[in-house]
Amino acid sequence: MVNNDRGQSLINKYVWIIETIYKAGKISFKELNEKWLNDDISRGVDIPKRTFDNWRYVIWDMFGINIVNENRGEYHYYIENEEDISKNGLRSWLYSTFCVSNALANSQSIKDRILLEYVPSGQEYLRSIIDAMKENKVVNITYHSYWKDKENNFNVQPYCVKLFRQRWYMVARSTDTNYYNKGPRIYALDRIQSLHRKDETFEMPKDWDAKSYFEGCFGVIADHRIDCQPVKLKVSAGQANYIRDLKMHESQQEIERHDEYSIFSYYLRPEFDFQQEILWNGEDMEVLEPAWLRKEIARKIKRMWNKYKVD
Repeated sequence: MVNNDRGQSLINKYVWIIETIYKAGKISFKELNEKWLNDDISRGVDIPKRTFDNWRYVIWDMFGINIVNENRGEYHYYIENEEDISKNGLRSWLYSTFCVSNALANSQSIKDRILLEYVPSGQEYLRSIIDAMKENKVVNITYHSYWKDKENNFNVQPYCVKLFRQRWYMVARSTDTNYYNKGPRIYALDRIQSLHRKDETFEMPKDWDAKSYFEGCFGVIADHRIDCQPVKLKVSAGQANYIRDLKMHESQQEIERHDEYSIFSYYLRPEFDFQQEILWNGEDMEVLEPAWLRKEIARKIKRMWNKYKVD
């Protein structure tokens, strides 16, 4: 337990260093140490220069964040690749997660005033899947699909994992000859009833790439039968503020902005998950293009109306 606490304490210190330098832009070691002493994390003890240098190397190894020195003037420290912090990817996700974890760990006195969103328990299998991916090991799973009343047990080759809307998903390929040629499929971790790694190994296809597999996709449905295409959405001014700050998709661009509405353009595969997102925004969002998507959303709305209309 002591070792775990010590490890968590060190991670908190790494995150504090990154955040402080990131917010300052550039900061001398003297200024950094003064901020350190003014924070409870220091417990009134200075940062030894040698310790700080060691932390910089660990931060690079752990987060891929490079803290460098100007080597002139007051020898200010800064984050050389600070743009990586705001980019999507494993490193930035780890950093963000540790930042939140750090804030929560230091807020036990007000824990009753911090409400968190429930995350399904499927993450208990995440470590085993990632370990299997590292060694290209086949895993055996017992899976309960929402579309079937019974559980099925089978072997799969785990290709990648993806987080979407508080749920973890695994992209994997069945080893069964009847399904193998159909390519990889998506499995929700919270629907896995049991999982264990087998001794059997597999070879990852050289032409398969996780990013390419989900290219143009919104969510976890990678339906390549629908081509990537331009989409235009008209969004009310109030809702546009939210979409502007938290993009619906990485391809999002605001091409028009007016007092009453904005128009956003996208280049993606507008399949089920994206259509659900449009419907979630209700009357604040209207599909302008393509015409087929506008008609499809209209059909869905009509079916909804038929359920609620008063005869």
